[in-house]
Amino acid sequence: MDKILAERYRLTEQIGIGGMAIVYKALDMRTGHNVAVKVLRPEYNRDAEFVSRFQREAEAASKMTHHNIVNLLDVGMDGENRYLVMEYVQGKTLKEVIRERGRLSAPLACQITIRILSALEHAHRNGIIHRDIKPQNILVHSDGHVKVSDFGIARIADSATLTRGDNVMGSVHYFSPEQARGETVNLTSDLYSTGIVLYEMLTGRVPYDGDNPVAVAMQHIHGTPVPIRDYAPDVPISVANVCMKAMEKDPNARYQSAREMASDLRLAMEQRGVMPVNPDKQPEEIKLPKPQIGMSTTNGNGSEKNKTNGRKNSKRRRMIILTALCTLAVFAVLFFGGRIIYQKVMTSATVPDVIGYTLEEAQRLVARQNLQSEVVVVNHDEYAEGTVMLQTPDESTTLRKGDTVVLTVSGGPAGQTMPQVTGMIYQDALSLLQQMGLPQVAAKWIMSAEIPQDTVISQQPETGTTVYKGNAVELTVSGGVAIVPNLISVSLAEAETTISASSLSLNGVLQYAETNEPAWNGLIASQVPAAETQTSANATVTLTVYRCPEVVRNIGFTLDIPQNENGSTLRVTLQAENAQTEYQIMSLTCDENNAGTRNIPIELPDGRNYYCNVYLNDTFMYRQLLQEKTNE
Repeated sequence: MDKILAERYRLTEQIGIGGMAIVYKALDMRTGHNVAVKVLRPEYNRDAEFVSRFQREAEAASKMTHHNIVNLLDVGMDGENRYLVMEYVQGKTLKEVIRERGRLSAPLACQITIRILSALEHAHRNGIIHRDIKPQNILVHSDGHVKVSDFGIARIADSATLTRGDNVMGSVHYFSPEQARGETVNLTSDLYSTGIVLYEMLTGRVPYDGDNPVAVAMQHIHGTPVPIRDYAPDVPISVANVCMKAMEKDPNARYQSAREMASDLRLAMEQRGVMPVNPDKQPEEIKLPKPQIGMSTTNGNGSEKNKTNGRKNSKRRRMIILTALCTLAVFAVLFFGGRIIYQKVMTSATVPDVIGYTLEEAQRLVARQNLQSEVVVVNHDEYAEGTVMLQTPDESTTLRKGDTVVLTVSGGPAGQTMPQVTGMIYQDALSLLQQMGLPQVAAKWIMSAEIPQDTVISQQPETGTTVYKGNAVELTVSGGVAIVPNLISVSLAEAETTISASSLSLNGVLQYAETNEPAWNGLIASQVPAAETQTSANATVTLTVYRCPEVVRNIGFTLDIPQNENGSTLRVTLQAENAQTEYQIMSLTCDENNAGTRNIPIELPDGRNYYCNVYLNDTFMYRQLLQEKTNE
């Protein structure tokens, strides 16, 4: 295959297929690097649920940059094809590694788990729960690096979903009990799944299995796993205990953070706390024979004395040989130990932490350690251009002098081509721009009898211009034509109904004109725009209402200003009974000085019954029917 996506990514081979997307290996023709491109399957391009899930993955991935996470490089659309561009990890999935090896050693399994937990700690800190931790989503690079993929894809844990395809079949073996019950998940659900993955690495099998997904899900809820050491007696009990705690069915009994679980795993690896049941036997002590000391008896020819002298000479020779051997051993230790120290001190280097530094600063720090640097540039919306986002190997890694540190540097936001939205319906244009990461859209509505209402007439930036995520877009939109009705001398209630029927909007702030005629109270004194004026649909009409002090009604309203909402905006509106229009009464910023109860006098614009609506940061809080004040 040799398809080019978005005039930039040459798809070279299909490397994976899932329930909602196809993954390709591709060549980024702009940078010359291999990347992985995940394309939403064509049959789901118009499926709102799958498009939303795909968009959530992009949003989640864009919030994270971590050396144990497959990083997002680009997001876009090519025609109807939605795609994500991720870094390409050359290697195998952890599932493939387990299948090849049967089971992993405890130290290796713990090291891999700690790297998974490092990725989850970063994700959880950014408010993201993976929800689908499993070996198929853990990539093991050919150089040993571990990367977690597929962040942000929410899984639906009901029986209908559990029967759709092998991808979800694989997921059910790693579901948490709350996922299996269809309940809301939290970060401890990810830790439960990580415990399942660790169990599989240590034993070569999943703790729960069955003939169908529902049977497996029920075991997560009610079953008890076979103890790890029944399958793998060599696993330290301290490591097994960490795994079983992570797999507790009660979320409150599990580890409450990835950092906490990783800390316990490190302690278990160092054999602190509980020791393995069958520790390796220590080598037996070597025992040298003790010399025999006896009483000498002398005979006539002195043979006993000669024997005694012979034993002494033999002992002396043994001591000389032993001393020589010890001397040689000392020299050998000094020689080889010195050589090792020389290699460690004179030929090794420690990788510095350069993430967040400019490229020039990072290269200088790397060079100071007598290491080489290789630069890879990728686009990123959050890191400034020229800033190091990622480094391989990690900080504090020991290398030989002259080895290479790979620095991944931000090229700034990824540029994309501004589409043509002129001629589109405004809501469709707005949806397209938001999908491209251009949510700042300012619309200017103008009157037009020739162009259909809600059609985009012009745009800035123009079609074909390079734009970046977060850029502002200005659209001029046809408002069609509407005729402003004559509202003078009608009641406010009638004016509200007439304006709504004319496809116009009513200004939520009323103006008032004083009058001495009680009968005029609540009638319209003037309007802007004037009657019979042509304007665009949805244009705003501002009304001025007569107010007669003799008959105007004064109402007392008790406003509760909440505590602990410093900086929040509290807004009060006035709304007539059985009416849709709300009029602005007051707006204030909450702080510790104005918290509590405040009595607010309100003058009603006409004789209808009115409610006061209270909003906190534009979220409705409560409403209260206004009662007449008693004049004494």
